[in-house]
Amino acid sequence: MTDEIAREHGYDVGRLGAYFRRLGREDAGVRGPDFVWAATGPALEAFSRHPVVKKADAPGRQLTVDEFLRRVRRMVVGFVVSRLLDQQAGAAGELDDPTTYYLLHRKDFGLAPAPAGACILYALSCNVSDTDLAGRLDLLTAGRSVSADDDADENGDASGSDVRLKAWSQRRARDLGEPSPDGGPPPLIDCVHKLMQLWKSGEQSRVDAYLEARGLWRHEIFARVVQAVTELAERVSDERKLLESIQTHVRTHGGITLPRAMSFDYGDAS
Repeated sequence: MTDEIAREHGYDVGRLGAYFRRLGREDAGVRGPDFVWAATGPALEAFSRHPVVKKADAPGRQLTVDEFLRRVRRMVVGFVVSRLLDQQAGAAGELDDPTTYYLLHRKDFGLAPAPAGACILYALSCNVSDTDLAGRLDLLTAGRSVSADDDADENGDASGSDVRLKAWSQRRARDLGEPSPDGGPPPLIDCVHKLMQLWKSGEQSRVDAYLEARGLWRHEIFARVVQAVTELAERVSDERKLLESIQTHVRTHGGITLPRAMSFDYGDAS
């Protein structure tokens, strides 16, 4: 983990730097939600070495333990997602929270039922709630297994303790991929799924109009999200074919060139 992450979040680089270096040494090989939990031990040890930890971006204000751990979890998942996007760790700070959650969940659980506890931990680490993910954000539903290309009704046998990601074809909100009521940009994963639906319907002109309206033709982080979701999709599936078609279209007309294969190993955090 690099010092740039600490600077980005306004913390004393020396104090958090020690935590990140230790996390990289001691927790190599830890994966999934356990990787987030593993962050708390070294984090608290680094924090407790100093009687006072002050915010670098707010002179005179102290950093509480709760805030420290909340930000540590967010930085850890940002580090993981940066590897999915094949970017330096700080670049994940440019990614919106719902898309960060989607990539984490999809990497660890795919579209299969996933334990609610692990999903809640990831949600908290991404600054979103599980309630919002299942409601306003329309990303989660009850835990019945589905194919990524299944647009069937979500009702079915599911454990009350399991949840799963909705497939792209099941996200039917009329405002999918549109700005929020206050004018904020839509999550990039919403843009990806919106484009997939438009491409599937054969509406080429609407695909191009949407890419233009959202400024996605030369949006590098968007292109990396598309690449990451492509790599996470089943190799023989309508989902992957659609994503590869969109990639080719954006690469040809938008000029974004990215690596075709990305590493999903959390790797060395040093």
